[in-house]
Amino acid sequence: QVQVVESGGGLVQAGGSLRLSCAASGFTFSSYWMYWLRQAPGKGLDWVSGINTGGGSTYYADSVKGRFTISRDNAKNTVYLQMNSLNAEDTAVYYCAAAPRRLGLVVRRHEYVYWGQGTQVTVSS
Repeated sequence: QVQVVESGGGLVQAGGSLRLSCAASGFTFSSYWMYWLRQAPGKGLDWVSGINTGGGSTYYADSVKGRFTISRDNAKNTVYLQMNSLNAEDTAVYYCAAAPRRLGLVVRRHEYVYWGQGTQVTVSS
């Protein structure tokens, strides 16, 4: 049974930090690229960041580059998103997702094989 569970969301003031975690089970975690995506209220799903299977290559949307850091621990089947210098535009539900290959910035839901349920991040200004 596949499970993808995000945690670490919450309410934070602008300029603050949060660290999201995504624990996966039921599939060979180390064989999948892992991604963070987000959906702000009333908007579509946006690609945030991706990391390759070994963790040596990371990718970021321009809107978060320099502020967010993605990492993974294959021994713990967990991927992380360290978010610094948060602002109101970062308010969204953040989703963790897995795919067997590198995916582009245009989000096509069907290309992601496994999804978490999401965790809410709210940044107060």
